[in-house]
Amino acid sequence: MAIGEGSFLTGAAVFLGAAVVAVPIFKRLGLGSVIGYLVAGAAIGPFGLALIEDAEEVLHFAEFGVVLLLFIIGLELKPSRLWVMRRDIFGLGLSQVIVTGAVLTALLVAVGLAMRPALVAGLGLALSSTAFALQILEEKGTLNSPYGNRAFAILLFQDLAIVPLLALVALLGPGATGEASNPWLEAGKIIGVVAAVVIVGRYLLRPVFRIIALTRAREVFTAAALLLVVGTALIMAGVGLSMAMGAFLAGVLLADSEYRHQLEADIEPFRGLLLGLFFIAVGMSVDWLLVLDNILTVLAGVIGLLLVKALLIYGLCRLFGVGDRDAQRVAVTIPQGGEFAFVLFSAAAGAAVMAAEVANLLVAVVTLSMAATPLVGTLYEVAVARLTSTTADVEDVSRAEQKSVIITGFGRVGQIVAQLMHAQGIGITAVDHDPERIQIAEKYCNKVYFGDVRRADVLAAAGAGKARLIFICVDDPEACNAGISHVRAAFPKAQILARAFDRNHVLQLMQMDVDYFLRETFESSVAMGKEGLRRLGLDPAKVEDIEQEFRRRDQERLSIQQAEGEFAGVEKVFARYDEAASQKRSNP
Repeated sequence: MAIGEGSFLTGAAVFLGAAVVAVPIFKRLGLGSVIGYLVAGAAIGPFGLALIEDAEEVLHFAEFGVVLLLFIIGLELKPSRLWVMRRDIFGLGLSQVIVTGAVLTALLVAVGLAMRPALVAGLGLALSSTAFALQILEEKGTLNSPYGNRAFAILLFQDLAIVPLLALVALLGPGATGEASNPWLEAGKIIGVVAAVVIVGRYLLRPVFRIIALTRAREVFTAAALLLVVGTALIMAGVGLSMAMGAFLAGVLLADSEYRHQLEADIEPFRGLLLGLFFIAVGMSVDWLLVLDNILTVLAGVIGLLLVKALLIYGLCRLFGVGDRDAQRVAVTIPQGGEFAFVLFSAAAGAAVMAAEVANLLVAVVTLSMAATPLVGTLYEVAVARLTSTTADVEDVSRAEQKSVIITGFGRVGQIVAQLMHAQGIGITAVDHDPERIQIAEKYCNKVYFGDVRRADVLAAAGAGKARLIFICVDDPEACNAGISHVRAAFPKAQILARAFDRNHVLQLMQMDVDYFLRETFESSVAMGKEGLRRLGLDPAKVEDIEQEFRRRDQERLSIQQAEGEFAGVEKVFARYDEAASQKRSNP
């Protein structure tokens, strides 16, 4: 059935069913989720069981998953960090596209392809798959590693390169004339739109999200995040840039925002589903009958593409000063063809720059190279694991993270804790759902994020998986307990230090495996009582003894209540214990 015919729910069930069956199998085999999605798409597509016939329409819709992916990546890259990466983006990235494109073009001409289609094919094959590469890096947890950053820098420049490459296709077409629009005017339009987006994002986005956050309506916050992504993507597409680049720019503009992790948590479910749909659509788009008819040509193309690109990327990385191991990792991460090649080859076929059959074979080569990339990466990791040990790397990461602290709830308790940590130079991440407290937190904390402690995904985005200590200082007992439960379940290695509200809350925390808790008024009340005794003339040593006895008695009362489960019978326990204490004083 076509996706536009029959029941929408039936089509959705087919996609979801195929993913649910295929992805766990391939994850279990150690081949990764990407190949699972590709196989699922091949199975249900027009060249498989034909459960879904319109692969092109699905692919067009599913490209929004790549847009959301680039938005989330942008949230991870502060403008200052992007500036630091400029050499990799415009040096290494530009060199990779030009050198790889030139070599592939020469090889295609050598095997008999005419110059014009060979040039478009060579430059198109020089582009790698942002979606595939970033998914692989995310699954391995290496997206923010040095080699992950360099791979991303190359991919980012490739996304920028699609605009001039499409213009090149138009110029190479037999119907191209000198009446095309003024390139200087088009460049000015692009620069103007980008500048407008940057200015609006820099000065308006944070105030707008702050107003939305004050409404405490989570669904509106999520809707605003999606509107931001869709809006910037459409604006960029309107001036000829890729939608993914627009979303990436929006993410970068919010990378310094306190709402970054809440946005990431809200977008993530949509991104994951749509990106999976994109991979399925890629698997559906391959004409497997054409591949079988030209199997040797396609296989030679896949092997040649992976080998040539990997060698060239490795050599360029080494030329730009990248270490040997990192250069190898970049080379095995992005040797495949990319999703933008589909757009380029389709445009080339439409402009009569290359034959439709050649375009289809190139699409098959790109798709199969995507499928082969996880296998190449797995084989590489297995080979490296047998030759070297990564223990030192793990120890370095451990030492870097050993003092990481998260404070959830930045009210009166959280602020005092933050000041103590800040005075010792300890890095702090604050999480709160009150925009006004977020502004206060910026004075003491390295990172400040808007979010709810009851959402494990928000805490994960804020770095709870790497935190050594997590302070739960929220001013709501139910939210405190829910937050503790989520942290203990999702981040078992973190130590939890919690704010307790009263005696009954202490008894609840004692059953929740909290590493440390303290009643918010207990210590201040004890200190005030001690000062009163001193002012009444009691000897300071006697006052200290009284304090220690009181603390011991309080702890015993808590133990009795915990054992008997008398959460509501506090007065009864106090009376029983005080009676025993009175008898002890009468019979010393």
